[in-house]
Parts: sequence; structure tokens; C-alpha cells
Amino acid sequence: MDRFLKIMTLFIAIGAVGGAVMMWVDPTGVSWGGEPMLDLLRAKMPWPDIFFRDFIPSGFALLAVNGVTQFVAAYLLFKKPPMAYWAVLACGIILMLWIALEWWVWGLNPISNLYFVFGLAEAIVAVICMNRKQ
Repeated sequence: MDRFLKIMTLFIAIGAVGGAVMMWVDPTGVSWGGEPMLDLLRAKMPWPDIFFRDFIPSGFALLAVNGVTQFVAAYLLFKKPPMAYWAVLACGIILMLWIALEWWVWGLNPISNLYFVFGLAEAIVAVICMNRKQ
């Protein structure tokens, strides 16, 4: 189960880095089909003229919330301190909350649905591992 968690945390972290870079390379979203998503963010989120003129702030948010946290959890899993499973549980919950926000803004979609399942799997397996270690 530790191997599964290591793979999941690294996969999600690397995906967040890739998503952030994509947002920074084309902050308009035109080349990757994100332009309509930016319009929805502007319509539903607070302070659209500050945070949603383009995808640059969203890229930083994605990297901080789902990239850095997942990398930290992966690091802890490799070092095996007792807090590793708690970190993975927190990352799973954070990812599910992130996806819930995406659903609120854009509605259900296959990629978001899949990442919600990833977060749920992380959380469930982390709890199983915590209970197994007791």
C-alpha cells in the first residue's frame, strides 16, 4: 500500500506541475482549450479583475495546493515518519476539495471526476495504512 501511495502522490504532484506550467506558458488558455474556463472563473469567483485576468495566478494556486503538498507527502512516505499517512490523508482531502470547487465552477467532467477518485483513493488508503500501523 505504501508503494501505491508513493505512486499516487508523485503522479498527482507531477500532474499539478504540468498543469501549472501549461497555464504559465499560455495564460490565455487559447492553445489548450481553457479560454471558456477562464470566463466561468471570472463569472463565479471573487475578485475576477485581480485573480482571473489570465491563468497565471491559477497556475501558482495549483502548484501550491496540489503540487507542493503532494511532493511533501511523497517525501514523507519515502522517509517513513509517522506523519506520512496523515500528510497523504490531508492531500487526498485537499484534492477532493479542489475538485469540488472545479465542479462548482465548471460542472462535472471526466478529468475532474477521475482526480476526485484519486483523492478519495489516497484518503482511504492512508486511513487503512494508519489503522494497520497501530
